[in-house]
Amino acid sequence: MVIGAAAAAGIATVALGLVLTPGPNMLYLVSRSITQGRRAGLVSLLGVAAGFGVYLAAASAGIASVFAAVPAAYLALKIAGAGYLLYLAVRTLRAGGRGVFEARDLPVEPPWRLFTAGLTTNLLNPKIAVLYVALLPQFVDPAGAPVWEQSLALGAVQIVVALTVNALIVCSAATLARVLGRRPSWVRVQRWVMGGVLGALAVRLLAERAPAPAQ
Repeated sequence: MVIGAAAAAGIATVALGLVLTPGPNMLYLVSRSITQGRRAGLVSLLGVAAGFGVYLAAASAGIASVFAAVPAAYLALKIAGAGYLLYLAVRTLRAGGRGVFEARDLPVEPPWRLFTAGLTTNLLNPKIAVLYVALLPQFVDPAGAPVWEQSLALGAVQIVVALTVNALIVCSAATLARVLGRRPSWVRVQRWVMGGVLGALAVRLLAERAPAPAQ
């Protein structure tokens, strides 16, 4: 196996925690789905998927180079990743104001623009950039398969989780908007749960000893 079950489960947990935390991708997909329908949301999601592919290709090559040239960078990435998770946790707990499932005013767009907007939104999403630069490397085993192969496998797990959850959100956005609109307390519960999950992930990363990269 390219990656072990523990690594796959770890990156899947991180991916789930991040995809459920409101950010540019979720805001755009939900708004597009509510204002223009599920089909538009799914076309936009294809653009988001393409953005994941770009990040994965770049990260797979870059992570291997960093580990080979600067072994100490692993510790720096670990600290940066944990710090970003803590930042997201605090921001999630302190979030307020307009809800994720309140539609933004978006004009009706043709499919190619929907795809391009989804791609651009994902490429400019700092949460995804940090995921691939600082969080994904935590689950690479330098003593295992080549780093780039492990990175591709880990990235594939993350993409499957992210696209599955986002597809479910797109398909149920209108329904969720109505339900949450009538029950604002559910939004507060979701905020506290996700903040707690992100905080726990940050503590887990800081508590683990990073393996020394292969020379």
